[in-house]
Amino acid sequence: MPDLQALIFDMDGVLIHNTPAQARAFQLLFRDLGLATNARRLLRRLNGMPATEILQSVFHHKVPQKQLKEYAAQREFLYRTLYWNQRKPLAGLVEFLQAARAAGLKIGLGTGSGGPTLAYILDHLDLRRYFDVVVGEDDVRQGKPHADTYAVVAQKLGVGPAHCLVFEDAILGEQAAYRAKMACVAVTTTLKAQDFQAPLIVINDFMALTPARLRELFAAAGPVPKPGKTLT
Repeated sequence: MPDLQALIFDMDGVLIHNTPAQARAFQLLFRDLGLATNARRLLRRLNGMPATEILQSVFHHKVPQKQLKEYAAQREFLYRTLYWNQRKPLAGLVEFLQAARAAGLKIGLGTGSGGPTLAYILDHLDLRRYFDVVVGEDDVRQGKPHADTYAVVAQKLGVGPAHCLVFEDAILGEQAAYRAKMACVAVTTTLKAQDFQAPLIVINDFMALTPARLRELFAAAGPVPKPGKTLT
């Protein structure tokens, strides 16, 4: 296995534990729209995809993109209101990012969120300064589970995919990492360890994780798994 040179993080569910608030916001929107969809179950399957694509999946008919964007904006307002006083980094995150930078690793962020949502989290928590590259939904053609998000982060970091390690809390995000030819760490803020396909390591938070430990695991790992067709 090539040496580890870069760490790439998803945002929702990895930097922060916000999935319950996200699910509640979707559920309130569904109630307004007269839909009976269970938001928690939906996000277990589709978390990581752009909000407009998640929303389209709950309708039995094609919804105009303009309307989907309006629904997504309404959901975003609900989410920000619900999560306003809960914003905080996942346990041990800041210390881990500091240690990773001190260890000479490059650090990138790849998320399906857009600019205002990135600012709502990264700037409020003063996390942006830890990332060499930040890639959001406006920077790629196709979101997760496609490879674009993580491939663009690696390209901007100037690091080959074989030298990158992705942190993900979602099944579709893990699949995006494998499609980008990158190994993946599973973060169990939303899913259980057995829900993931083949992560390098499973963590609940960053409290006990060190760059040295990751380098050991990365060096001993086999080839990056092929994406699981049933998972995507």
